[in-house]
Amino acid sequence: MSPTRSDQFDAATRLRITSDTANIARVRAAVQAAARRIGFPEADAAAIELAINEAVSNVIRHGYQGRRGQPIDVTLEPVYRPEGAGLQVTIRDHGRQVDPSVIVGRDLEDVRPGGLGTHIMRTVMDEVEYKHREPEGMELRLLKMIAGSPGGAGGTTDSTREASADDK
Repeated sequence: MSPTRSDQFDAATRLRITSDTANIARVRAAVQAAARRIGFPEADAAAIELAINEAVSNVIRHGYQGRRGQPIDVTLEPVYRPEGAGLQVTIRDHGRQVDPSVIVGRDLEDVRPGGLGTHIMRTVMDEVEYKHREPEGMELRLLKMIAGSPGGAGGTTDSTREASADDK
């Protein structure tokens, strides 16, 4: 169910946190609230929240190599297209740069705890895109459209599929 024009929220939510795992709860709460305002069903909102949790965790673990107190900017933006509504989340850091073409998730046949963030993000989100920032850091853009709208079926397409720094 897409929100009507009067139900839409148009402002982006911007969070600046530091690379402390305790701050992930703040991001999760903001993602959950934004997804609900846009009109995502509860299960989809929870899945988006999980994907963003994994993304921010990867920045802390891989981009900043566990260093605390480093800046992370998270922007949550509603997306309204003729075919439906969605949520775009952009995560920017000043950490280690990684060539997105060499970042791959662990083989799913390798059963062990952890290391599935890449797969979670790809499965949940419709678009996952990494870019280098200048002079340092990375930018991760994730988009999820409400299911049932064109392009909102869940999961990334081959043309937008990128890996994360998870499992390196």
